[in-house]
Amino acid sequence: MPKAPLPAEVAELLAQPNPAVVAVLRPSGAPMSVATWYLVEDDGTVLLNMDAGRARLRWMRQRPEIALTALKADEWYTHVSVRGPVVRWEDDPVKAMADIDRLSMLYRGNPYANRERPRVSCWMRVDHWHGWGAARAE
Repeated sequence: MPKAPLPAEVAELLAQPNPAVVAVLRPSGAPMSVATWYLVEDDGTVLLNMDAGRARLRWMRQRPEIALTALKADEWYTHVSVRGPVVRWEDDPVKAMADIDRLSMLYRGNPYANRERPRVSCWMRVDHWHGWGAARAE
């Protein structure tokens, strides 16, 4: 896997609101993956946001190495996977929901609808990446 930084064309692909899957490690060491929204910040970290009661949130806090694969919308042969540690955590409380709203605006064009449960944000640093199709490393 190539190391960061991402080439410009790969960074552009990752910056789009693509379908994505995040993979985390369970306490047993077994991997678990789930579809997710993500957002690449100006500093290159990747924002993820979860319901505060999710098991994967506990697992990520125990083992903060994660991987994310984004598939180019309507052209899934082109995809990019990034891997790295969670470098920051923040609560996204019910009254604010600023981070989940940013993600919802990116993916759906409106604020997040379910405002009844607290959420938690984390930011992943991209240490390694792998691409395929138009995002393939040369």
